[in-house]
Amino acid sequence: MPLALALLSLLIWVYLLTLRGGFWRSAERLDQPAPARDNAPSVAAVVPARNEADVIGDSLGSLLAQDYPGRLSVILVDDHSEDGTAAVAEAAAAASGQAGRFTLLCAAPLPQGWTGKLWALHQGSEAAAPDSDYLWFSDADIRQPPDALRRLVAKAETEQRDLVSLMVALSCSGFWERLLIPPFIYFFQKLYPFAWVKDPKKATAAAAGGCVLIRRAALARIGGVAAIRHALIDDCTLAGAVKQSRPAESGGIWLGLATEARSIRPYSGLGVIWDMVARSAYNQLRHSPLLLAGTLVGMVVTYLVPPLLLLAWPWHQDGAAALLGALTWLLMAFSLLPTLKLYRQPAWLAPLLPLAAALYSAMTFDSALRHWRGRGGQWKGRVQDHHVG
Repeated sequence: MPLALALLSLLIWVYLLTLRGGFWRSAERLDQPAPARDNAPSVAAVVPARNEADVIGDSLGSLLAQDYPGRLSVILVDDHSEDGTAAVAEAAAAASGQAGRFTLLCAAPLPQGWTGKLWALHQGSEAAAPDSDYLWFSDADIRQPPDALRRLVAKAETEQRDLVSLMVALSCSGFWERLLIPPFIYFFQKLYPFAWVKDPKKATAAAAGGCVLIRRAALARIGGVAAIRHALIDDCTLAGAVKQSRPAESGGIWLGLATEARSIRPYSGLGVIWDMVARSAYNQLRHSPLLLAGTLVGMVVTYLVPPLLLLAWPWHQDGAAALLGALTWLLMAFSLLPTLKLYRQPAWLAPLLPLAAALYSAMTFDSALRHWRGRGGQWKGRVQDHHVG
């Protein structure tokens, strides 16, 4: 039995490293800044914000400071904030010297069947100038570099992409962030290999909701934000709808990793990261107990069996199984190194990937428990994913 488990785990890793779109290389990055154009497309940035007073000034300032040569408007949709988000945003806009670009929109009451973020994005999209060529969805806790929009638009225009998205760099300073954030990025790339996302011939579709540039025509083609109003994992649902509806002349969608565009919200402590994952993990599994069980078993065989076979060798006394476990653990650790390098983290964290996998498995199971107890998708006082019946 130990040897059979060792061989199975090794075969899984041979597949992941050679046939899974090279996900572990963390290779998809945005191109260098494009030169300014006189006829640059017009863009409307839409920022959904709910109780974001601590970060909105920095985030909004970075959007208003874009060196984009075309017409840019920034619409902040205040989603019934109770912490003075709107006042902070107006002060930041006035201080930026670009107040003419800024519009504050107070969200209407949340209708049944909508998630809060998508309702805010819908209202912002509807309020944008009808002749805007692109909509730029940027979360309220993201600081964008000055050339961000220029580079996003250049990628979309050069490659005829309907949607261009960046997974922004997340905070990675404390112990739990160092242990869990690089693997979070790694697992996301494994689930949605970015090389497959950008390939129009493959069905794989994904986006990172913190930074999404979408053609206005592509959004209209799928029926607007209203078409995905129920989606808890809204970014990937949007990307899937856009890619599925792609006309022959379109380059489809593109997703890459950012280094300069950063989240300014710290994930201080294990509990914050745990809640972030548990909020939507079971939704990702389509609320299926069978998929949940399969996922947990797969995580054990893939990530936990190799180190356990090596560390438990004095008990099972199967030298071949222990050796294969060591080899597989080494391959596993090696595959995490590019993501650790992206986040400027030390290589000694790589062998701890099984520990991170165990914690993420526990978060996934907790996500199912929350759903069954009617507390799924909880975010800023709203329950958006609960068990019915």
